[in-house]
Amino acid sequence: MKLILASVSPRRRELLRQCGIDCDVMPVSADELAWEGETPGETALRLAREKGRLALERMEGRAGLILAADTVVADGGQLLGKPRDIIQAEAFLLQLRGREHRVITGVCLLRAPGGVEKTDLAVTAVRMREYSPAELAEYLASGDALDKAGAYAIQHPSFRPVESIAGCYTNVVGLPLCRVYALLEAAGETPDRPLPDGCRTGGACGFARLPE
Repeated sequence: MKLILASVSPRRRELLRQCGIDCDVMPVSADELAWEGETPGETALRLAREKGRLALERMEGRAGLILAADTVVADGGQLLGKPRDIIQAEAFLLQLRGREHRVITGVCLLRAPGGVEKTDLAVTAVRMREYSPAELAEYLASGDALDKAGAYAIQHPSFRPVESIAGCYTNVVGLPLCRVYALLEAAGETPDRPLPDGCRTGGACGFARLPE
């Protein structure tokens, strides 16, 4: 199976690769600001649709299956996007430390030509651990925080900022594979790697070891 991934995220591409899903990357750019009155879930779904439709326009009539996604971090009613600099990254991580927030990803699958569109939404509750000032400083110095919503990566090999999650692990990485599989199957496509049983029954995410 081959997809057109409307994202430059290396994490999303790696998650798909580990499921046996090859993809061509088609970078798209959308204004990632929330609209007034939107819920975080509405923002994530709207932005995923916008990215998918931008990629569809660039297909210029060619056939293909387009996958787009947008992930937001919601601390109560506040959305924490990608930090603009290290100072804001530190502020985000201090705000989240020792508390629970939600990671929300909207996923959009479009078939070209024609633009037949299917969408889904994943929400994971994430509790951060009480990382020390020294651990935080070391992580910020690595530069890893700057291209991630909420300024952290759950899979970072040394910082490991998350204490526990309730829901899909790969959603927190950036692409909820359970939702991707559901959309692909609804479109008549079958990934090479079967979806783990726990993902289908609402149990522990079967992809919790991907990627290191």
